[in-house]
Amino acid sequence: MDQLALWGYPGLFFSGLLAGSIVPASSEVVLTAALMMGLNKWTCLLVLSIGNLLGGMSCYFMGYMGKMEWITKYLKIKPEKLHQMQVKLDKRGTWLAAFAFVPILGNIMIVTFGLMRSNFYAVSVYMFIGKVLRYFLWMALTLGVFKFFG
Repeated sequence: MDQLALWGYPGLFFSGLLAGSIVPASSEVVLTAALMMGLNKWTCLLVLSIGNLLGGMSCYFMGYMGKMEWITKYLKIKPEKLHQMQVKLDKRGTWLAAFAFVPILGNIMIVTFGLMRSNFYAVSVYMFIGKVLRYFLWMALTLGVFKFFG
């Protein structure tokens, strides 16, 4: 995965896209490598966040299409889990999309938002905010640690 950093910003975008989708990938490793290569931190943050948002929206659209056989086959999410998540999301709202980066639960949450036909724009905005904040924190920790030990 860290080899994607050698592709520069396109590799960073692709790693974010993969990590945001159903593919298990660590975009943080690529971000760290890109930062250590000297790529602009703000461009890295933007490119990676957009890629990760688009990957996450692929889960939203799989839910939106509502093909339960695809969801169980490709996403490995059981209908019971989706129902449990729907009950939780009904009570709270689309702002929870900001936590789409949480492993496993994040994908279930976003697929459920799609199934519920939740507002696309609200889900996108909250998801983007969460992803930017997550990568910002990772970037700050990474640069802080390397400056501390560098």
